[in-house]
Amino acid sequence: MADLEAVMDEAGLTNPRVREFVKEYAELTGAARIEVVNASDDARLLEEAVEAGELQRAGEGRYYSRSYHKDTARSEERTVVATSDEKDRGVYNNWRPASEMKPLLHDRMRGASEGKTMYVIPYLMAPAGNVLEPWAAGVELTDTRTVVLHMIRMSRVGVQFVNDLDDPDSFVRAVHVTGDLEHLGQGTADDQRWFVTVADERTILHYGSSYGGNALLGKIAHGLRQGAYDGWASRKFLAEQYMLIGIHDKQTGRTWHVCGGFPSASGKTNLAMMAAPDALGDRYHVSFYGDDIAWLWVDEESGRLMGMNPEYGVFGVAKDTNEVTNPNALHSIGEGSQAIFTNVAYNPTTGEVWWEGKTPRPPADVRGWLDWTGSPLADRKDDDTAAWAHPNSRFTTTLANVPNIAPDYDEPAGVPIDAIIFGGRTRDREPLIRAITDLAEGVYDGLTLGAEATFAAEGVDGQLRYDPMSNRPFMAYGEGDYARHYLDVVGAAAEQPIFAHVNWFQRDPEDGHFLWPGYRENLRPLLWLLQLKAGEVQGRRTAVGILPTEEELDLRGLDVPAEHLERILSIDKARWQQEMGFREEHLSQFERMPEEIWEAHRRVAADLEQED
Repeated sequence: MADLEAVMDEAGLTNPRVREFVKEYAELTGAARIEVVNASDDARLLEEAVEAGELQRAGEGRYYSRSYHKDTARSEERTVVATSDEKDRGVYNNWRPASEMKPLLHDRMRGASEGKTMYVIPYLMAPAGNVLEPWAAGVELTDTRTVVLHMIRMSRVGVQFVNDLDDPDSFVRAVHVTGDLEHLGQGTADDQRWFVTVADERTILHYGSSYGGNALLGKIAHGLRQGAYDGWASRKFLAEQYMLIGIHDKQTGRTWHVCGGFPSASGKTNLAMMAAPDALGDRYHVSFYGDDIAWLWVDEESGRLMGMNPEYGVFGVAKDTNEVTNPNALHSIGEGSQAIFTNVAYNPTTGEVWWEGKTPRPPADVRGWLDWTGSPLADRKDDDTAAWAHPNSRFTTTLANVPNIAPDYDEPAGVPIDAIIFGGRTRDREPLIRAITDLAEGVYDGLTLGAEATFAAEGVDGQLRYDPMSNRPFMAYGEGDYARHYLDVVGAAAEQPIFAHVNWFQRDPEDGHFLWPGYRENLRPLLWLLQLKAGEVQGRRTAVGILPTEEELDLRGLDVPAEHLERILSIDKARWQQEMGFREEHLSQFERMPEEIWEAHRRVAADLEQED
């Protein structure tokens, strides 16, 4: 091995604890050499990746990569939270003892990077100078160059973020070893992959993937799982899978900030990147802070609940991203953006990329096109309808590329949170929007968030797959303790945010078409919510929250049939009473659920009995 001390000296890596960490895992994994990475290395690393065949050019200033065909998504069943205290076990966090998982991962990693370069990525998951910066610094060690390039886009990368720590030991230790992808038994009884967050030691050990959340350890493993555990252990903050936007009223000069959680396929990224509808664009502007993670805390001076996006980029799902659903996303990955596409369809001759939903139909001339596995589309038989792009294909770009990025997205202060919204995908029962002004009822609503499962999968028509706070795959400790911590953090704010539940997906029971147009029009119910918080509208009170009246919604320039509005601005009492039974069963799984949550449940159930 090359002289580690000399390499770290030359890179300016001075933190003695980081240097010890690097040496420990370089020795364990058998890496042939190390390289300390800064963001300024991006252009060189891109060229090296192209030369090595790890990336291909996708037009001017854009790149394409293809992962191993069995390594295309997060693997929740192999993802574990490990600590030394079994009280941290939850229903969803796949808890295991640290004493079991650390030796297991070390055995997997031993010698697994032989002959490879170990890249050392010092990173920060917060705007520099933010009050939560003490929990945001980390170092990822990886044996894969494309992981480095994604991390440069998704986090702030540089030795300065770990050299100047008040406590040189206060960084997250993150180790990613790819392993032999073709011989890991993915999805079998002999599966060798493990993705472990040793939360009480602030150590992340991932083995057996080079893709996405399994490999970009600053993103989910640190930004959500470790961040959530740190927030709870410190009693300082929440780390949530929330989008974060600003809504600016040009007429009054006021800017509101809204964050919220949405289960998969419920419109979170499209909402985060939306533009105002044409009819309202002269007055309102929507600014983007983030589409996936928000850290929330109470500012000690102002008493306001504050939020920031710890990420520095967007790791977006390509499928169905187009000029109608999300024009800002498309513009953020245009030529010159240095965006990286993964597992989309690709034409190496022209550098074009395509995915299902990018255009109404795929390119008519298939010559030169390869599907996401690298197979020529011209060789397909006429009846082959397999997707060109993998359904979890991605684009990675920096926040600065997003056209409607908020001007203060990287300011250390964060932004005050006015509203917290939750949104699932349900064909009935859930109205367009219902506002909740009580903290416990708001948290209760978030804990019972879900999206409708299929009848065939669940066997119970209308039952939701619950995804508490949209955080189900990222819970780092017990759900009851999580609810207590959420109540305590938000409850400490001098000005409480308003909560709401939104649903853009109600369908006509006869022909199944959507009753609300969605996309850019979703700004309208959010404006009503902020007017409600300001006391400018009153709404209509129901057992499950305050609903807008038709007159209160600003529907200028929008033609929605009266019968559709009536349906999406009302509740189905029988359906809701069925739901209350499902909710009780769901919440009963969790130990130490705060009494305030059960009181909220009983209050909503009792009010439903009285509902007309």
